[in-house]
Amino acid sequence: MSPATKRSVRTVLQGVAAFAVALPGIVDAAGLPKSLPWVAGGLAVAGGLARVMAFPSVEALLDRVGIGLVDEETPSP
Repeated sequence: MSPATKRSVRTVLQGVAAFAVALPGIVDAAGLPKSLPWVAGGLAVAGGLARVMAFPSVEALLDRVGIGLVDEETPSP
């Protein structure tokens, strides 16, 4: 997998995590009752995902599946 593809996949994952963090605010702004089953389920999943993305072990998992942080290879002089 090319470094550009790895960066794209990581960006999508980070976007999902950012949405998960923002979901409670979106629900409040929309005026949706938090007692609706699908809203409550979405908030629970969003909170769990945001928490999991904060773990250093997530980076290790991303390394294992091939989308870990990549350093640009600099050409040697």
